[in-house]
Amino acid sequence: MAIRFGPAGLGPVKDAEANLERFAKEGIKACEVAFTYQVYIHHDEDAVRIGKKAKELGIELSIHAPYYVNLNSDEKSKREETKKRILDCCRVGALMGASMVVFHPGYYGKDREKAFETIKEGIIDMIKETKKRGWKIELAPESMGKVNVFGSIEEIARLVKETGCSFCIDFAHVLAREKNVDYEKIKSLFPEKRWHAHFSGIIYGDKGERAHRKTKKEEWQTLLKNLPKNKEMVIINESPFPEEDSIEGREVYGKL
Repeated sequence: MAIRFGPAGLGPVKDAEANLERFAKEGIKACEVAFTYQVYIHHDEDAVRIGKKAKELGIELSIHAPYYVNLNSDEKSKREETKKRILDCCRVGALMGASMVVFHPGYYGKDREKAFETIKEGIIDMIKETKKRGWKIELAPESMGKVNVFGSIEEIARLVKETGCSFCIDFAHVLAREKNVDYEKIKSLFPEKRWHAHFSGIIYGDKGERAHRKTKKEEWQTLLKNLPKNKEMVIINESPFPEEDSIEGREVYGKL
């Protein structure tokens, strides 16, 4: 099993290369660029330059699309705007050499099966567009942590099967949503050789996720002992201390 650990967040454009160099010195081999509020890399030459530096340092980049998206909006214009935002991430991500764009699929609305079909249709449309544009980047719907939001691990696995998209398994979200992590079930749902995952400490209640918190050492130990041994994997930490926690995850992994 080969695991790359890294933080959610690269920092501002002016600091990106210096941050990547610091990550590399710390043994960090992945980073998810947080376009969570907007695509903040505005110039193509900056995207290319940052991507080149990451490649030189052996750091795998991915992108997190803006939070304000919903592929199951009742309004077609909002669904189209969601696709545009995600595709904007794909364009910049492709320039950076990023492996994938992680995104929140949307909300259930009134009919869960209809939500699945609408979200599936949106993903198929976006995959077609990335291929048409020649962008070598994958789309990765994320498993979600609130019970009333689309994105159970079963739903994400079904999207992968029916669209050919990639995926992001957020183990903290699985815990918050299901109050338990059934590793054997997850292994059976995702037979793919490469896994992209998120992990952090999490605060949750009856309705699921409330907030991310610092990741405890024993939480890293439980996760890493239960992961499949035959995968290539990226684990992005989304705690309030993502760099520090990623280093600890790597150190725990090194002692297993």
